[in-house]
Amino acid sequence: MVQRRASDLHGGLGVGVGVSGGRCIGSRRPDREGDGEERLRRAGKRREAPSSETVGERRREGEEDAVGVGVIRYGIVGVGMMGREHVLNLHHLREEGALVTCVADPHPDSLALALQLHRSLLHHNNNSSPPPQAFSGHRELLDSGLCDVVVISSPNMTHFEILMDVIHHPRPHHILVEKPLCTTIEDCRKVIEAAKKRPEILVQVGLEYRYMPPVAKLIEVVQSGTLGQVKMVAIREHRFPFLVKVNNWNRFNVNSGGTLVEKCCHFFDLMRLFAAANPVRVMASGAIDVNHKDEVYDGKVPDIIDNAFVIVEFDNGSRGMLDLCMFAEGSKNEQEISVVGDIGKGEAFVPESIVRVGSRKEGRAGVVTIKAEDKRIKYDGLHHGSSYLEHLNFLSAIKARGSGAPSVSLIDGLYSVAMGVAGQLSIEKGRFVTIEEVLTG
Repeated sequence: MVQRRASDLHGGLGVGVGVSGGRCIGSRRPDREGDGEERLRRAGKRREAPSSETVGERRREGEEDAVGVGVIRYGIVGVGMMGREHVLNLHHLREEGALVTCVADPHPDSLALALQLHRSLLHHNNNSSPPPQAFSGHRELLDSGLCDVVVISSPNMTHFEILMDVIHHPRPHHILVEKPLCTTIEDCRKVIEAAKKRPEILVQVGLEYRYMPPVAKLIEVVQSGTLGQVKMVAIREHRFPFLVKVNNWNRFNVNSGGTLVEKCCHFFDLMRLFAAANPVRVMASGAIDVNHKDEVYDGKVPDIIDNAFVIVEFDNGSRGMLDLCMFAEGSKNEQEISVVGDIGKGEAFVPESIVRVGSRKEGRAGVVTIKAEDKRIKYDGLHHGSSYLEHLNFLSAIKARGSGAPSVSLIDGLYSVAMGVAGQLSIEKGRFVTIEEVLTG
């Protein structure tokens, strides 16, 4: 058995996930959190971004606003692998007015990597703008007045405290919070209630799989009525194990919320979106069969499951099924999604980025294959351009100054967590678990 201490492995604060009921949208595997140079080399030379001095001048003219005109200043809380991914995506949105002005992380190595990445991006683009201001904590970042938008990409168990601090801060900040919204339903509810009292703040949850081009195309097909009334949604994710995170926080359910919350909230969100209905009850079977069984951190053995089958029943009679395996590196596609209606069927494949659509009437001979792409994407990143489109969408909502709304709401975030919590409880209890049970319990 491999004995490891929490301090032995270095990475960064990582992973991650508005108040609106939107119904919106290939990948190499990073080996550790410290990577990013390959992505950096792929970054094209683009127009110079505005300097933070210019931003500061603009802010003095309207300090009460959550966003000014032209440049929108971003602060990133948690600059591990996913936090640095946000730095890269926002760098490619600088012509849209996005500018990272500050970062916060209690982990010195993560801060150093984020600042190094930023310097490399500026050098690559012959840009002389100053680096972001670095802070060891999110409260110092909020008090600095340096940002209009806060991206929360810290470990799951920290989301609640940071969200509440941002929402309650005297100065309004728009929020993009990585998935899951929180690790417990109780905390999700508290965030929703707090956000209701700050209507001037936009909050979007980072369920960006909606924006992957093949998934977005399948959403479009389903919502066009081509498949008829959706009856079944099947999602398969066969992938690699969880990556190493700072202090190995993602090896334990108490920190992550459990695999079905941490990883699978994406798929529960998509099921609910495709079904156009809310979940009623969940049945799951899962276990730790292969991964992390020989690992010990500070005397504790990881308890996160590495495979599961989950069945979800919805209030309109449709059903969803998740097939998760996290020791399936030998897969052509990481995600395969099937949506079957009463008159047709649609499928999406990631990272192959194709969609297949057929009808019962025309049968196999009538199946059409579509190559899914979105020409707006300037940076593919770790999630096939979905994080870029997520930011582009949220940026548009911010610029709309209240006339637009984020496409992924806090309610969407709550349900995606509730379905995961129900699945985890079902595995533990060996029975169906109702959504009412977990929402009211």
